Amino acid sequence: MLLIHTEEDLLRAVREDPWMMNILSAARALKLPDSWVCAGFVRSKVWDVQHGFTERTPLADIDVIYYDSSDIREETEKAWEAKLRAADPSIPWSVKNQARMHVVNDIPPYTSSVDGMSKFPETATALGLSLDEHGNLRLAAPHGIRDVIQMELRPTPSFITNRQLHSIYEKRIASKNWRLLWPRVQITAVGQLAQEDRNTW
Repeated sequence: MLLIHTEEDLLRAVREDPWMMNILSAARALKLPDSWVCAGFVRSKVWDVQHGFTERTPLADIDVIYYDSSDIREETEKAWEAKLRAADPSIPWSVKNQARMHVVNDIPPYTSSVDGMSKFPETATALGLSLDEHGNLRLAAPHGIRDVIQMELRPTPSFITNRQLHSIYEKRIASKNWRLLWPRVQITAVGQLAQEDRNTW
């Protein structure tokens, strides 16, 4: 298995993974606005490849996000989840409208799904994949792909500058046990980066 060094390497690895492509096809079939399959779906694939794993690391859920400010009801998201479960009940689907998710972290509204993605806790998780209307694979990486490729876990800028979010990042790192699953992952504490940021003021 070839290691991932570039965006094209990442896209190649996904194209060669029928399981991932089937999930992307199912998500595209919903025709949700500004829709992406994101977070661990992308990150875990990269880390599995970088570790040379021949078996996929199980995922707790498959995150599908979209952006529709005209309907921010949670029950609408659940209806889309039900459609995906009907299409493939073996997948632990999770559907979230990014037009309402800013409320969770008590921050200003997002302007798009990619904007919402950029506010995820870790840069290595702020990644999304989708298929366009022609079936072409697209990658969204608002903070780039260096950290995920290098297997470095660090908070996104919004989680560094907003002290109220520090504990969310630290609790995620403590609860996910990513180092047990992927031993080569390096973790940076949010407090360390916040101090570095203050030192540049």
